Formats: sequence, C-alpha cells, structure tokens
Amino acid sequence: MNITGTGPIDRPHTHDPQKQDPMTPTTYEPSGSATSTASTIGANASRQNRTREMQLIPEAMARAHMQERRLEADAERQAVRLVAARRMQRRAERVSLRARRALAMAVMQ
Repeated sequence: MNITGTGPIDRPHTHDPQKQDPMTPTTYEPSGSATSTASTIGANASRQNRTREMQLIPEAMARAHMQERRLEADAERQAVRLVAARRMQRRAERVSLRARRALAMAVMQ
C-alpha cells in the first residue's frame, strides 16, 4: 500500500540527510495567516523562557518560605529575650525593695 507523499518518509532512499529530498509542505498557508515563521521563533524562545521560569518557581517559593521562617524565628527569639529581660528586671526590683527594707529595719533598731 503506497499512499502518495508518504513513501520517502517511511522508506528513505538514503540515510544521509543532505542527499534526501528537501521537506516541502504539501499545503501552503494563505498570506497573513496567524502562524508566521518570524513570530514562531520568538514564541518558541519566550515559551522556553517561561518553561525555565516555571521550573524555578518551586525553588523561589521555597526560598521565600525559608526567609519567612527565618524572620519568624528571629522575632520569636527577640520576644523571648524581652520576656526574660522583664522577668529579671522585676526580680531585681524585688531584691532592691528587700534590701531597702532590711536596711531600714537595721537603722530603726
């Protein structure tokens, strides 16, 4: 079964690409059609860039997530230090009051 136009594709006369018949489209697109060769090259390049960007999205998201976690950890550490500092300040004030009372009691006697 030999359909016209498919013979050289299935069974080429030679395997050397330069000796084969050039590939020519059997139907020609009308002028002004939606797909032109100039826009296709740019579209392929932008599509390739978009694909690369799409592949890098999870990495960028992970980086942003890690930075957010780091900022949260820093804020939590600062809050813990502040609570500890206030606790120590209250303890120091209580000790100071005890010392004043003890001194006042010693002076009165």
